[in-house]
Amino acid sequence: MGGDEHRAGGTGGCLCGAVRFAINGPLRPVVACHCSQCRRWTGHFLASTAARRADLEIMEGRGLRWYRSSPRARRAFCVTCGSSLFWEGDGDGYVAIAAGTLDGPTGLALIGHIFVADKGDYYALDDGLPRRPQGGAGALIAG
Repeated sequence: MGGDEHRAGGTGGCLCGAVRFAINGPLRPVVACHCSQCRRWTGHFLASTAARRADLEIMEGRGLRWYRSSPRARRAFCVTCGSSLFWEGDGDGYVAIAAGTLDGPTGLALIGHIFVADKGDYYALDDGLPRRPQGGAGALIAG
């Protein structure tokens, strides 16, 4: 997950309440992913934090569904309201959590952008934050 974990704990959920969760450990700062899969999944780009998989507790899961989105990762969403919730890479040991699903205030901050080579042509990145042409959220945290 990286070394600069920002804050511990928190709760969150989907739009309709059919999925509720708690994070019982540190959260990574927020990273914006502009890859084509995240853009299609969210309708724009995915701003996510992350936590150790063992620290994610599903308190209400009647709407939770996982979708195998690539040979190495899966994504979770609410089957009732369609909210994008989690991304999990096989064997990574952590789960990315859509930052907008967290109950606020979160105390988190956006620290950079990944997969900017795939970003949509209809928006600009002019916030001055670090950018990586491909992946590497860990490099944003460490550097």
